[in-house]
Amino acid sequence: MKYRGVVAALNRAYWGGNHHSANSILIGSWGKDTQVRPPRDIDLLFVPPIDIYYLFNQRLGNKQSQLLQDVANALRSTYTQTTIRGDGQVVVVKFDSYSIKVAPAFYRQAGGFVICDNNNGGFWKNVDPLSEITNLEEFDNRYHGNVKKLVRILKQWQRHCDVPIKSFHLEALIKEFLPLKSYGEKDEFWFDWLVRDAFAHMINRFGGGFWMPGCIAEWIQLDNDWLSKAQTAYQCALKACEYERDNKNILAGLEWQKIFGKVIPAFPI
Repeated sequence: MKYRGVVAALNRAYWGGNHHSANSILIGSWGKDTQVRPPRDIDLLFVPPIDIYYLFNQRLGNKQSQLLQDVANALRSTYTQTTIRGDGQVVVVKFDSYSIKVAPAFYRQAGGFVICDNNNGGFWKNVDPLSEITNLEEFDNRYHGNVKKLVRILKQWQRHCDVPIKSFHLEALIKEFLPLKSYGEKDEFWFDWLVRDAFAHMINRFGGGFWMPGCIAEWIQLDNDWLSKAQTAYQCALKACEYERDNKNILAGLEWQKIFGKVIPAFPI
């Protein structure tokens, strides 16, 4: 995959080697195994030597922006025809089909990582993506793989309906939701109900938030731009479940397609 070449280029620039995975950690959907097809952006942490942190931290001005530009320049020497830019907390390497987003990160003694953010004049930010991954794995194992399956399903809704909700918000809501249902660990036969009730849970959580898992105490407020689309999806799912109850499978399929697109067949296979 292209991210291996990106990591190798950064290792050459900062560590003097060509290893395609060392000093890097896949995060986001690819690190959590919740990616959907066709592939979307790949997010990764790259860990330079700690001396790089001290070098940039003693500079004047927006030192975080300067670090992102240094990483971008290191990649431009390999990807001379590729658009590469710093953006907030990451360097974006834009390929034809998807982008790779690289966050330079440094290990914290207290756990997690320090990353840079070039917004508002620049600042260092503490994050703990490995705890996010571990926490998701624990819930997924507890509920027989249903967490990741439902996250992938809702990410298809996110994509098809252009829903302005972040993927890790969906993960948090699914982890909250499954323990509330007696059938939360049942197999795919129950997924019509689970999808329907997941939308109902999302609507009920409007205006709330959650704590990020791990050693970094961060409260995440749920956005509100997605509410109307969740309400519409819930009504479609409600109708689809009623049609399935009455063995009107074609009508059910058409309702599911309103939510997920034609990845869901309208006619029974």
